[in-house]
Amino acid sequence: MKLQVGMKVLREDREDIGVSVLRLNRPEARNALDLEMRLELVAELDAIEGNDAIRATVITGDERAFAAGADIALLAKAGPAEIHRLGLARLWGRIFAHPKPLLAAVNGYAFGGGFELALLCDIMVGGPGTRLGLPEIKLGIMPGGGGTQRLVRLIGRHRAMGLLLSGEPIDGETAEKWGILTELAASDAEVLPRTIERAAAIAAMPPLAVEMIKSAVTEGADLPLEAALRIEQRNMQILFDTPDQKARMDAFLQKRRR
Repeated sequence: MKLQVGMKVLREDREDIGVSVLRLNRPEARNALDLEMRLELVAELDAIEGNDAIRATVITGDERAFAAGADIALLAKAGPAEIHRLGLARLWGRIFAHPKPLLAAVNGYAFGGGFELALLCDIMVGGPGTRLGLPEIKLGIMPGGGGTQRLVRLIGRHRAMGLLLSGEPIDGETAEKWGILTELAASDAEVLPRTIERAAAIAAMPPLAVEMIKSAVTEGADLPLEAALRIEQRNMQILFDTPDQKARMDAFLQKRRR
């Protein structure tokens, strides 16, 4: 186990199970996402991308909040040009493009930019105390990190509009029913351990197959079906030239013959 202590993102590498845990670390602000935290998060993911011992990453906060939104102090007096120069959407795009699986362990609040960060992940686990919402409308603005687009694609126009236009949160049980949460843990204390358990199970799978599956889903999500199917076929065919495919198929056939 390797622990890397940052300023606003703490990283713990558990190479024995192939998992890294990135913990958002601004407890005094309920992990509100300022620019430094976003830059640190991207930098840590870039480092993880080059570490072959890490095959899946869990992003989490603390027991009170995953991330309570963007740092309002960063945005309150900014004009359009300054918001553009901050490049917040570009940072979120780099997280979405990370080639290894990302899992969000969401305890407490995930509001605004925090919810959008969780939506960038491939799997989201929450608990009874999880609260998800996009309250930007109450501040006279709107989501700008994918909230109006990814949420609609995930849960449909009507449910998404209900959240966007009210600014009110939903609880973990509702989020699981709507398909936002992949899994609702039995208790808040079990959210992070359960997410790490899921990450370790993914990390134990053939790494190139994991990468090709994520690539097909990510690249194909917004394409017409025929174009997306071509990506699926390309990635599937690539896997037939890997040692994992040969070894695992041979092992399967040997076991069946017994």
